[in-house]
Amino acid sequence: MDKKLLIAKPVAEELKTFNRYYKESVFCNNPRIQEIIDYIMKSDGKKIRPILLLLAAKAFGEINETTYQTAITVELLHTASLIHDDVVDESKIRRGEASVNAIYDNKMAVLAGDFFLSTALIKSVLTGNMEIISNISDLGRNLAEGELNQLSLVKELILDEKEYFEVIKKKTASLMSVCMRTGAMSVNASEEDVNKFTILGELLGICFQLKDDIFDYFTNAIGKPTGNDIREGKITLPLLYAISRAEEDEKKELLTIINSYNYTNENIQKLINYAKEHGGIDYAYQKIEEFKAQAEDIINTVPNAEVRDALAITVDYIVERAY
Repeated sequence: MDKKLLIAKPVAEELKTFNRYYKESVFCNNPRIQEIIDYIMKSDGKKIRPILLLLAAKAFGEINETTYQTAITVELLHTASLIHDDVVDESKIRRGEASVNAIYDNKMAVLAGDFFLSTALIKSVLTGNMEIISNISDLGRNLAEGELNQLSLVKELILDEKEYFEVIKKKTASLMSVCMRTGAMSVNASEEDVNKFTILGELLGICFQLKDDIFDYFTNAIGKPTGNDIREGKITLPLLYAISRAEEDEKKELLTIINSYNYTNENIQKLINYAKEHGGIDYAYQKIEEFKAQAEDIINTVPNAEVRDALAITVDYIVERAY
């Protein structure tokens, strides 16, 4: 059976309810706006984040209305952030399809992102839980801060592994962390269990982003061109590691390309090859295994066997996924 189906199995019925609620949440009577919404919803991804939120709730109680409204809020915020990120990054591809800004231009894309963000604010109130609202508000701020930090690293040419992990914790890991945290909170899980799942979500998010960054060094059907991160000035872990261990003359040559933003196809390929040939990919996979092991330690403590098995499959899915 498909791993995604196995992950969602404990919450399969609840996921159907979520999907119905989610679609209803963004319905608009204005046909022009609905056209854009329909385009966004057509390729709205694997729903891994709401699945994780539902699993977190199921681990400690019964999924309820608060759980659904929380899942909808987080997914709306996530969608808004993706739309805005594509504008910021000037990306024309999202999940193998033309991005919203490629179809409707930047102005329309920004406003569409704002529509999803505003709807998220409305739905957050329907959770009826101020602590959940506070956590989701912090998430929105962290997503923006992560993007701003990444842009600063590009402009200031900071090549530092610690800074890299700080960015991905804010940009990617914070989202999965809040999913699992608020899912547990929605069923009144204990503070210990909420904190445990907060950490678990962060670990899953870090693994997800590390694997995503590795994709940039290979050609496959992942919905974005190889070397796209480097082309945008984003120097991720494989290249960071390789450069940090390069001989001085090699390091000088590589940094000259980066410092001058001379990202021709030839130079991008040179950077990709260097990262591959000097242990960058292996190091990134090593870090994934370290974070994966920490995640598995937490998963093994989950009392609900069905949810525990689904979360174990989730870790494998994130690490082994092909796109």
